Amino acid sequence: MVQEVFRLSGIGYSYGEGYALKGISFSAMQGESLGILGANGSGKSTLLKIMNGLVFPTSGEMRFLGEVLNEVSLKGPFQRCFRERIGFVFPEPDVQLFSPTVFDEVAFGPLQLELPEDEVRRRVGALLDMLGISALKERPPYTLSSGEKKKVAIAAVLSTNPDVLLLDEPTNGLDPRTQVWLFELLQGLKDLKKTIVMATHDLSLVGDLSDRVIVIGEDHGIAADGKADKVLRDKDLLLKANIIHEHTHRHGDIIHMHSHGPFSTHDEHE
Repeated sequence: MVQEVFRLSGIGYSYGEGYALKGISFSAMQGESLGILGANGSGKSTLLKIMNGLVFPTSGEMRFLGEVLNEVSLKGPFQRCFRERIGFVFPEPDVQLFSPTVFDEVAFGPLQLELPEDEVRRRVGALLDMLGISALKERPPYTLSSGEKKKVAIAAVLSTNPDVLLLDEPTNGLDPRTQVWLFELLQGLKDLKKTIVMATHDLSLVGDLSDRVIVIGEDHGIAADGKADKVLRDKDLLLKANIIHEHTHRHGDIIHMHSHGPFSTHDEHE
């Protein structure tokens, strides 16, 4: 039987007089690959932070494996259970990296789990080899390129072998070659039945990797929740949510309307 990993019920998040999220309700199942789409400022990054226990909703309830996730539960025995199973990749790796060397960065998580030193070294070595960054192990992370930093950040997350991966704008700042590498890595993790939740503007990444897509509208609520192929074919929905856009220009008496994103055809109107 497939286990429910997350259940969000009426989640809201406000700051001052503004809202980042309103009435967010959905479940995510074990082994599911879920894409979160939304315009800048829609609240999708805040949603991932709530799912990672970095911030807490101002209304509603979130459960992880049936247990309520809040400030109280994360101060008790449930904290270890949660942190062992969740891995979070920030959009900017500089926010995530803090250790003096790449090796230390990747080893930090397993050491916090009090794994034996030999196991930590074996695990770190295997990950560095798998991601092709073994030559960087003695380098300070701040000296690396953006793509190398992203690989180190992902290695640090994978080092604890989490069941769930939360990724915020995973292709942010990556060159095309590193984007292909990331896609292949995530496809491999999906094949291993990891639960993957990613917030992104990259429609092709969502289309290729996600089983299901949730669209967060500019009103900070859920505008759509359904199978990826169906949601990504809904041009009107994506336009309304400001995920794709159109502009018009005139050639003589002909006005051309251009869709940007996956709908790159031209509609013509006299």
